[in-house]
Amino acid sequence: MKIEVRPSPIHGHGVFARQTIESGDRIGRFLARRTDRDGEHVLWVEDGDELKGYEGYGRLRFLNHDLKPNSDFEGLDLYALRTIQPDEEITIHYGEDWEDVA
Repeated sequence: MKIEVRPSPIHGHGVFARQTIESGDRIGRFLARRTDRDGEHVLWVEDGDELKGYEGYGRLRFLNHDLKPNSDFEGLDLYALRTIQPDEEITIHYGEDWEDVA
């Protein structure tokens, strides 16, 4: 298993690499149910001209925000943007509403 969830210095719990993850590697899939409501663990994905919400129930629901993330989603699949070292927290950018949040 490439990842684990544990307490995060960023916020609450986070997702951490258990082994080296190379740039471009698929980290995992956001396990979720479709939803139309925003919430704490909801991922919004652009699908053509519409946004679709997915309420996460898997480990990737604990991804924290970073202005310089080391991963990004393609649909519901998460990929490394650069090499991620063991014990490094895996982060994503939450979107333009979060531009001023370090």
